[in-house]
Amino acid sequence: MEFRQALFWDTDPEKIDTEKHAKYIIERVLDFGHDDEVRWVWQTYSRSLLKSVITGSRSLQPQTKALWELLLQD
Repeated sequence: MEFRQALFWDTDPEKIDTEKHAKYIIERVLDFGHDDEVRWVWQTYSRSLLKSVITGSRSLQPQTKALWELLLQD
């Protein structure tokens, strides 16, 4: 996926590694991403990784965190 500069305003999107920076990508896309970007995250990362990042995140907005915790309930 080609990342938008507006989504990753604090870094060069060309230098983002989808494996190495997974937590950063997940948090940013879930908080500020467009529908297609959120779908990409959902399809790219495992459910367990998403759950782990969301549960342990200190940077996700409370509404975003609550929504995704509901969506990822077992």
